[in-house]
Amino acid sequence: MKHFGGIDEEYANFKKSKVVLIQVPYEKTTTYKKGTKYGPAAIIDASGYMELFDDELNQETYKIGIHTMPELEVENIPPEEMTEKIHDSALEILKSNKFPVIIGGEHTVSIGAVRALKSVYPNLSVLHLDAHCDLRDEYFGSKYNHACVARRISEICPVVQVGTRSLSRLEKDFLASQSNGRVKTLSVYDILEMPMWKDTVWSSLSENVYVTIDLDVFDPCLVPAVGTPEPGGIGWYETLDLLREVARERKIVGFDVVELSPLKDQAASDFLAAKLIYRFLGYIFSNKK
Repeated sequence: MKHFGGIDEEYANFKKSKVVLIQVPYEKTTTYKKGTKYGPAAIIDASGYMELFDDELNQETYKIGIHTMPELEVENIPPEEMTEKIHDSALEILKSNKFPVIIGGEHTVSIGAVRALKSVYPNLSVLHLDAHCDLRDEYFGSKYNHACVARRISEICPVVQVGTRSLSRLEKDFLASQSNGRVKTLSVYDILEMPMWKDTVWSSLSENVYVTIDLDVFDPCLVPAVGTPEPGGIGWYETLDLLREVARERKIVGFDVVELSPLKDQAASDFLAAKLIYRFLGYIFSNKK
């Protein structure tokens, strides 16, 4: 089995690693482009071609230890069962005092991870980077559809959304009807109009934060290989600036990267996803020193 980054066993074995990657090749509820089940393998493969020296942070982040688990066997099971498997897997990692990173797969994989983190960190909030609000209560007859993930997470803990630029009338009405402010949304239009938008994001988060990154938050010129692309979006350096600031101001307790749907003979999206995981780990563990 390949290790993330092509890391040697010395830094990839479970016992010595601070970070554990959970691969979830799932696409049961996707409604447009298929292929997200191939996302984890594509990211792990692309990661083998990264330089492991981080030029921004001036460090070799892999030396914290990054263990890559085999893919979870989830392909043909209902989403409710899949979320339970992720919950159990993430909880075991947390009990081992290790940092969980979930690689999707479609976005429903986040629900089980958030449940596990909430049981360990009661004061948890979620930073949700996405082109879509994902706040439908039900979609295609299921409450566990990828279009419902933020709604389900908001029932567990508060959510701060960033980069949204597509939502239904029902989702708009839901946001307007909130009395408890459980979900705070900064669309791309808000970002364009608010010079200090990153401060607004981190100051809206609790002490412990789980970050879920749907790759369609990026401009599709950067990341075309996603399940449901949307025009516009945020850039690479804007995203890094946000993640760096949140990692500095809050305690990141886990994260996921989801919705990569690899394209044949086009590796740019796969490589960006791998680099994003590695760079974000660098931010998180630099702030733990």
